[in-house]
Amino acid sequence: MTTVPKPTAIEYPEKTIQRAAIALKCAPFRLKLFQEMRSGSVPLPQIANQSGLEKQYTTAILSELKTENELTWLIQVGLLRREVDGQGITDSFRLTPLGRQLVAKWESENGYIPSPSWLEKIKSAIGRWFRLPFLQ
Repeated sequence: MTTVPKPTAIEYPEKTIQRAAIALKCAPFRLKLFQEMRSGSVPLPQIANQSGLEKQYTTAILSELKTENELTWLIQVGLLRREVDGQGITDSFRLTPLGRQLVAKWESENGYIPSPSWLEKIKSAIGRWFRLPFLQ
């Protein structure tokens, strides 16, 4: 009888984890959204506009364009990925292994995404302005 090895978590460089944590802290989303994305994909219309606020996915009402821009940034820093089906890319999003690690960490620590410091907000703004995820 052969045993199947238990999958191990991917080990990311500390700089990668910090960059992703800052991006997630500065995003206008709540932990509940990422918990949903861990178990399955979440379509953009459920996150944008009034729906996102009602489902407690967002901290405020976000337009569809703003929501997509925020989610695209989280893709660039490695937290999310777009779902793909037989037709191509969809309007749904899910967590990457890095995103799963951060969600698990914050679930166990305090049950919410911590607020960013003023320095983290500045780093995030500069990184996003120049679209340089490695600055964070």
